[in-house]
Amino acid sequence: MRWIKERRTAFWEIVRKVLSVDKAARADGIFGSRHQRVSLRHGLQPAPAACDDTRDPTFSPTTILRSHSRPGEMPQVARFAWTALYWNVAVVLWGAYVRATGSGAGCGNRWPLCDGDVVGASANGQTIVELTHRITSVISLLVVTGFVVCCWRVTKKGDWARYSAVLAAALLANEALLGAALVLLKHVGNDQSAGRILFLCLHFGNTLLLLATLSLTANWLSNGSRSFTLIGKWRQVSSIGLGLFATMVTGITGTVTALADTLFPSTSLASSLAQDFRSGTPALLRVRLLHPAVSTVAAFYVLWVILRSSTGRNRLSRSAIALIILLFVQVGIGMTNVLLLAPVWVQIAHLFVADALWILLVLASADLVLEPAVTCPACALASVVKEGQKR
Repeated sequence: MRWIKERRTAFWEIVRKVLSVDKAARADGIFGSRHQRVSLRHGLQPAPAACDDTRDPTFSPTTILRSHSRPGEMPQVARFAWTALYWNVAVVLWGAYVRATGSGAGCGNRWPLCDGDVVGASANGQTIVELTHRITSVISLLVVTGFVVCCWRVTKKGDWARYSAVLAAALLANEALLGAALVLLKHVGNDQSAGRILFLCLHFGNTLLLLATLSLTANWLSNGSRSFTLIGKWRQVSSIGLGLFATMVTGITGTVTALADTLFPSTSLASSLAQDFRSGTPALLRVRLLHPAVSTVAAFYVLWVILRSSTGRNRLSRSAIALIILLFVQVGIGMTNVLLLAPVWVQIAHLFVADALWILLVLASADLVLEPAVTCPACALASVVKEGQKR
């Protein structure tokens, strides 16, 4: 009798959960899809297409996301997100050109206005370069603000893309404030103070977070992904977090190294190496010795991500191939930058490949630690049944 009572209690609990799942599904209007039918004859298991990881052209995550937004707007907002990302990469590259040419003081210590002539015979080249950077930054702020508004309209509450878009706008605003601090505190031009190094590190670290947030948002909108959960492998999650942090440190030390190359130009490779180990060498030159060491750690992390993302496959994925190519290209450009004594065009190319490598690495890392949350009612129903069978 006790066994019968336990079975009866478990049965009615399953029925209650099934009814609640059915009610939620009918509210969303997707339970009647032919890809989510449940067969009562086979133990209430969902149809294979409902939970299969393989892509079905007639039932993709993008289709689900569109059903919760206005028709035809999701592809546009995804393209909007990628456009915002590309534009911000261009702004970052132009900012590096401002630093490499010493144009940061082109507008004096005034912000956001510019102190200097930008037209006519008396126009100052550095002033034009700095003013152009400020104009492109304002355009970036307008683009990201418009993107946040569009993303908020076409996504639902709980969608990760909605909140990551807001986070990107906040990071961009912080980017502008850090840039303003560099100008107002006169950490531009030939300034070699520790304050400039600190704000430069904060500035570029914020830049990397901004690019990461924009790339994740654009990717989620393109794939129609809505919400995720962290995988239960905490050792893997910790390793990926440390690897991304090491990659960020690599980029930050690279920025300090580029500043040192600008402020202390060398006439030969031998004199450049002698500067780093000479007694009385400025601290800025000693900091750039960290860049090769941290870059090695970041390179091993990239290779580890490639290995993990390719586990269980017969061939490398496109993202893995792209990471391999970018890694070797980045190493080659870095060596060229040292041998040629850091010309401006090589510095810009080095930064461009670094940004592209960072974006791909963030997307690949997110794919390793995040898994889509179960949203189909058939999958939820199957989990309820399995839970009841274990009792």
